[in-house]
Amino acid sequence: MPTPTKGPRLGGGPAHERLMLANLASSLFEHKRITTTVTKAKRLKPYAERLVTFAKRGDLASRRRVLGLISNKGVVHELFTDIAQAVENRDGGYTRITKIGNRKGDNAPMAVIELVLEPVSAKQAVVAEATQAAAKAAPAAEEAPETEAAEAPAAEEAPETEAAEAPAAEEATEAPVAEEAATEEAPAAEEAPEAPAAEEKDAK
Repeated sequence: MPTPTKGPRLGGGPAHERLMLANLASSLFEHKRITTTVTKAKRLKPYAERLVTFAKRGDLASRRRVLGLISNKGVVHELFTDIAQAVENRDGGYTRITKIGNRKGDNAPMAVIELVLEPVSAKQAVVAEATQAAAKAAPAAEEAPETEAAEAPAAEEAPETEAAEAPAAEEATEAPVAEEAATEEAPAAEEAPEAPAAEEKDAK
């Protein structure tokens, strides 16, 4: 038999106490906050936070372990989906106890125990966003040098094509000049034989 906690038990025996804690935890996960005595709230706090830790693991063994304590499958499903997702960035302290004074009937000290589902803090939220942005920027930075390396050979090929086109353009411009020179020399050659014929007529 496991050693019981110090002080009086919540119920008549260990089994009764386990059932009371399981029912309190089930109500807490279902309604997100419950009102009970300070003693029960202090005993429920580590019990409920341990179940939330199992829910954050999310594996089948953890789910079966929680189902062994809480028989309501709907509550267990909500614990493993909604609550575990809401506290995934929190390292602990999943519950909060707030004292609200004594009960009217028997003057028992009362407290409200609730789940802490709000974000951790503004500073930690900014740090989380910065780490996510850095993780997203790392693959983009790796892709950028690859694209630059692919563009560099294309840029090197462009001057080579321009250099190859330049001589062709020079040859194209030289061809009309050569044709013009040939056409100018041809009339000069035709006029040259006529001049001696005119001189012979004058001599006669």
